[in-house]
Amino acid sequence: MSKENSQKIKAKIDAVSQELKELALSLHSHPELAFHEFFACDNLIKILEKYGYHVQKGAAGLETAFVGEKRGREGGPTVAILAEYDALPMGHACGHNLIATMSMGAAIGIGEVIENLCGRILVIGTPAEEGGGGKVIMCDRGVFRDVDFAMMIHPAKRNMVQRGGLAVKQVKIEYFGKPAHGTRPEEGINALSAVIQTFNLMDAQRALLPLKSSVNGYIIEGGTASNVIPEYASCEFCIRGDKVKDLLVVEKALNRAIETVNTLFGTTAKTQSDLMYTERYSNRMMDETFRRHLEEMGETVEYPSPTMKYGSSDIGNVSLEVPTIQPYLKIGEADTHTHGFMEAAKSPHGLDQAIKGAKALALTACDILESPQLQQEIKEEFKRTVPSYTREELGYDS
Repeated sequence: MSKENSQKIKAKIDAVSQELKELALSLHSHPELAFHEFFACDNLIKILEKYGYHVQKGAAGLETAFVGEKRGREGGPTVAILAEYDALPMGHACGHNLIATMSMGAAIGIGEVIENLCGRILVIGTPAEEGGGGKVIMCDRGVFRDVDFAMMIHPAKRNMVQRGGLAVKQVKIEYFGKPAHGTRPEEGINALSAVIQTFNLMDAQRALLPLKSSVNGYIIEGGTASNVIPEYASCEFCIRGDKVKDLLVVEKALNRAIETVNTLFGTTAKTQSDLMYTERYSNRMMDETFRRHLEEMGETVEYPSPTMKYGSSDIGNVSLEVPTIQPYLKIGEADTHTHGFMEAAKSPHGLDQAIKGAKALALTACDILESPQLQQEIKEEFKRTVPSYTREELGYDS
């Protein structure tokens, strides 16, 4: 990267740092759940427009999604900076207020020099990561079709690159039977028994499931009285696999269990599946570029241990479409989805770290736009390491 561009990016982000911190605190004090992020969406769009981005609202038909664009010289690639801003029911305990802030800061920083570079910057606002699959819908509807590289940062309790993620799907099952008095159980069809045996059959199949697969579930409803045979019962399972193909194996095992209990008890079942979050592929060349910039700011960046347990995120679906990174930035010692992490997401240290993250993200984007060689190396790695799935396998339907 040219020294001039680097200095301009850092200086611009420093100049707007107070504005960025106020944004982070404002989002933190107005937590909004999936697909209802109207306050966040409006404020992020205002900031992008203030700094020269042309913004399309309602991207992919989602009210709280957007795409901001700023163009440089003709002929270069498209780098997308992604923003999340939905909260949990308990508030911003996953730090998405900082994700949005870092992405806005990076957009402002790279926007200061984009006129000197070949290509364009997109800032894509992606709602509903915490259930709802905003990025899944946006992938399905072609938002990333013309994107060459995608990036965002997630706050965490350690600095890390190259972290993966598991494929996941939520499945709700409803069983319908026939009521009867508890003294005449033979006259009924017990829907609760069907639910219980579904859990037992999934436990029995665990040894047959692919490595790193997991199945967790709970009973939603199991009846209304102890002396009545339940005519209705329901449950929900969270199924995970190391990759999409493994998740589909787990899903088939669950379907076998459902068919078996229907045959055994005479129930009928209705299933409802959420969108699939796929496994994640973090591009090493992009991650290493980011790591270098963050470490130049005094941070130490780790790599995942071989035994590290992964969760899931809809950034995985994006990583199947284009070379993608989601590095992690330490803001405190607490785990995500806790009250401690929620406090860290508005702490002075957390806000200062977000400024560092914005700079590292913008500098990474600048490196990519400046270097055709780096662009080519990133794309070659993507072709070597990322599998191709059919739309049917991914559950896409548009």
